[in-house]
Amino acid sequence: MVDYHASNSQASSGGPAVYMDPREQENDWDRDLLLDPAWEKQQRKTFTAWCNSHLRKAGTQIENIEEDFRDGLKLMLLLEVISGERLPKPERGKMRVHKINNVNKALDYIASKGVKLVSIGAEEIVDGNAKMTLGMIWTIILRFAIQDISVEETSAKEGLLLWCQRKTAPYKNVNVQNFHISWKDGLAFNALIHRHRPELIDYDKLRKDDPLTNLNNAFEVAEKYLDIPKMMDAEDIVGTLRPDEKAIMTYVSCFYHAFSGAQKAETAANRICKVLAVNQENEHLMEDYEKLASDLLDWIRRTIPWLENRAPEKTMAEMQQKLEDFRGYRRVHKPPKVQEKCQLEINFNTLQTKLRLSNRPAFMPSEGRMVSDINGAWHNLEGAEKGYEEWMLNEIRRLERLDHLAEKFRQKATIHESWTDGKEAMLTQKDYETASLSEVRALLRKHEAFESDLAAHQDRVEQIAAIAQELNELDYYDSPSVNARCQKICEQWDALGSLTQSRRESLERTEKQLESIDELYLEYAKRAAPFNNWMEGAMEDLQDMFIVHNIEEIQGLITAHEQFKSTLPEANKEREAIQAIQAEVQKIAQYNGIKLSGGNPYTTITPKTIDNKWDKVEQLVPQRDQALQEELAKQQSNDHLRRKFATQANIVGPWIQTKMEEIGRISIEMNGTLEDQLVNLREYEQSIIEYKPNIDQLEGDHQLIQEALIFDNKYTAYTMEHLRVGWEQLLTTIARTINEIENQILTRDAKGISQEQLHEYRTSFNHFDKKRTGQMDMDNYRALLVATGNSLGDAEFARIMGIVDPNNSGVVTFQAFIDFMSRETTDTDTADQVIASFKILAADKNFIMAEELRRELPPDQAEYCIARMAPYSGPDAKPGALDYMSFSTALYGESDL
Repeated sequence: MVDYHASNSQASSGGPAVYMDPREQENDWDRDLLLDPAWEKQQRKTFTAWCNSHLRKAGTQIENIEEDFRDGLKLMLLLEVISGERLPKPERGKMRVHKINNVNKALDYIASKGVKLVSIGAEEIVDGNAKMTLGMIWTIILRFAIQDISVEETSAKEGLLLWCQRKTAPYKNVNVQNFHISWKDGLAFNALIHRHRPELIDYDKLRKDDPLTNLNNAFEVAEKYLDIPKMMDAEDIVGTLRPDEKAIMTYVSCFYHAFSGAQKAETAANRICKVLAVNQENEHLMEDYEKLASDLLDWIRRTIPWLENRAPEKTMAEMQQKLEDFRGYRRVHKPPKVQEKCQLEINFNTLQTKLRLSNRPAFMPSEGRMVSDINGAWHNLEGAEKGYEEWMLNEIRRLERLDHLAEKFRQKATIHESWTDGKEAMLTQKDYETASLSEVRALLRKHEAFESDLAAHQDRVEQIAAIAQELNELDYYDSPSVNARCQKICEQWDALGSLTQSRRESLERTEKQLESIDELYLEYAKRAAPFNNWMEGAMEDLQDMFIVHNIEEIQGLITAHEQFKSTLPEANKEREAIQAIQAEVQKIAQYNGIKLSGGNPYTTITPKTIDNKWDKVEQLVPQRDQALQEELAKQQSNDHLRRKFATQANIVGPWIQTKMEEIGRISIEMNGTLEDQLVNLREYEQSIIEYKPNIDQLEGDHQLIQEALIFDNKYTAYTMEHLRVGWEQLLTTIARTINEIENQILTRDAKGISQEQLHEYRTSFNHFDKKRTGQMDMDNYRALLVATGNSLGDAEFARIMGIVDPNNSGVVTFQAFIDFMSRETTDTDTADQVIASFKILAADKNFIMAEELRRELPPDQAEYCIARMAPYSGPDAKPGALDYMSFSTALYGESDL
């Protein structure tokens, strides 16, 4: 420190001043400025008025600043008034030495406050050196009026300037950049007053081109209503090119101190705004969660009844359309909902983290909208979805079987009806009554052949009835017409049986009277009828529809067909033998000169009929060969589709399982900083997303398999449903892991946790996480707390579990653990702090008025408070009074808002 008791010979003789550090120049008196008479005049008036504003508290004042401080008495009195402290007792003598001693006592006190006085000595003050006296007063002003000013981590001159800029920012034509030119038009002074006391000044009537009026108005209002003496003349400020900076700063500092109470109110308002902004943001997040959860649950509720609808369709085309609709649901409608469900869980976790960081109670969604409720609804959806797909596939198989059976029924019924056509008329005719013996005998043999034919058709009738019964059991949509047709066939068959028996009895009665019969015709008829029936059966089998599902089944049909073809040579021999009988009849007739009156009396099956049917059989055999080979090619193609899907599924399935296991290890064994982990996880997530084309390829192969109506695959144990669920779980798991790291970053930044502490927390947590699941039960968590130095009783442990597990799930996550470990050391806003802030705005009242909130808070947050504050009902209540205490406690969950 410079010795201010030294002789002032250097200063008075024009010698060089003592060097000062540039950082201390703000506290120095710039004597060069005093070389300007206009500035010296402004400083004399301003400093004199400033000193008198304090000295009048002691019942005195000064008239001449360089004369009245020469004996040091009023100087010491000034320091006592502005500091509130007692200085050493002054000396009352009139001699020069007494005056110097008094001034030195004042300068010693100034120095004790950390002020460096450069080139200012007691002798200069005693001698009435105006420049030195003004410099000393300026040093006192800096120390006691300006130095302690602090605005947002800036102090003294910069703090005062920042305060002026903040207060005058909303006013037009005011731009405070310094303490000289910016104040020359007087608008800045008026703006300061209007900002804090708007009722004192009508700012809109002031004009920038009338500085004298503006300055005088501000000086008069400040002196009359704010107890700030007039320290400058408006004419001096307007008439000077650059007003004195120290004079302006001294006068402006009086405004700062006069409005210091308003500054406290602004600080309190800022704290309330901060708290309310956090609360509003949390409310928006809660509303967003509720809406998203409600929309997702509504979609699930609408979708499940559709999936649970088991109303069968009548035709394959209608069921195929249902299956196509289901595929559209899987491809188009469900994937966005999977993303919404994942995002909902992420939003819920982020909201809970923000609530914990802001010392707010945990968010409890509306009843039925918890994450567990949504997961339960989603589980029900997937159960209904799986059941719906299985039902549709079974229904398609049923309809396919029904179509096959119905076509088979129609073919057999048509053949039978064709055979029975005219049989009733034949059996009821009386031709034997006028026939000769040979004719009657022929009729009898013919009837015997018919009975043989009738017996052969018994199997077909039974098959028709069995098919109709199966169609009824499978709930065929056109069962009434099938039943009616089957009933008609059965009734007709019973009638044929009765008529056949009746005709046989009639013929047998007549046979006794007739003796002649042609054995050859009879033998022909007996052998031709079974052979004809065999050919009809062969044609029916060769044209019969077939349905197979794999290569083995079609190969079985091909083998059976080859066996049938192997019997054709033997059948051809039987045909030639039957034709030989007819040839023998012709030969005998020709040989004996017998004129045949007609055809074989025992049968209607002519050799031409046999030949035509034999030709038909020979035509149907290669057609059957072609149909079987085409079906074999189709089944080979289906087998190729099975192998193609299985090859890819056997790669994708293990890949998904491996990735799930890797994510489990990564979530537990994370290394490096949280930011590095987050970058690595996002790269890992991107690598998983890039695998999506393989899943899409499988979806395409699976669609081809379903379109081909393939229902099994012996080459792989994986189904598309398993792979689809595994893929969705993989995407959800990596998203959750990333969200956990993001929440840990939020916690670390908010709580001030170092990377080493996080590593230590992770190591301790992993040690007690025996199952490596990222969470632990209550017993392991108690052991973890004891290992980290916490002494726990049952009551204390119950309190901690209420913090880390507010939903009573029985498990503690790593995020909850680090929240607990850091929450006790974090400086967070409390209900008491908010109440104290409101009390400042309310001028120490137990209630606050709406107009006070609108004056001190931004409009949206003021209205937010007014809408939620209950009326105050205390003994000192006034109309319109609001209860800010219960409102503040409600913000932190201590009572219902």
